[in-house]
Amino acid sequence: MDVTSVLFYVFSAVLLFSAFMVVTARNTVHATLYLMLAFFQASMVWMLMRAEFLAITLVLVYLGAVMVLFLFVVMMLDLDTESMRQGFWRHLPLAALVGALMAGEISIVLMDGFAAMPAPGPEAGASNTLALGMLLYTEYLYPLEIAAVLLLVAIVAAIALTLRTRKDTRHTVASEQVKVRKSDRLRVIKMDAVVPVAAAATAVQNEEGQGAK
Repeated sequence: MDVTSVLFYVFSAVLLFSAFMVVTARNTVHATLYLMLAFFQASMVWMLMRAEFLAITLVLVYLGAVMVLFLFVVMMLDLDTESMRQGFWRHLPLAALVGALMAGEISIVLMDGFAAMPAPGPEAGASNTLALGMLLYTEYLYPLEIAAVLLLVAIVAAIALTLRTRKDTRHTVASEQVKVRKSDRLRVIKMDAVVPVAAAATAVQNEEGQGAK
């Protein structure tokens, strides 16, 4: 067994452990950190399979941007983890069945199909990034442009939804708060003294008694 095989099994073991901890972790922040570890281990496995572009894309996009943003969102939100874990044991048999099916398919591919395939070797003067770029901008040019237009429309729609004017939105203007004066917010009104009802009735009875005498 060479060094590449040892690294593959090590990365795969850490990947499976982190994926298991993502599902079973009670703390949401810990689950997010385990998911980031799983993405990093998957990128290392792709690096061993000579898919450098996919590995770097996974690290930069998912690990560097999406997962960090998701981690900050999870830390800022007050999530009720107990209510989210209520149906865990009820759905565990189905999840275990699906996981066993996936593990069986992966083992079949690794034992039969993957072992019989010849090891990919880099051609002279060629690279994976160059080959991927040639495919994207020649055969898959129109799907790439359609995906770019859809992403642009999604960005514009997200900005429009964020900046739209809502009636129930309350906001304060700092410049107006600084310019405010005491007379604009406080007004003193002179009013007559208010006599309680019981005291007023007692005073009336006393006056009537004195008049009767």
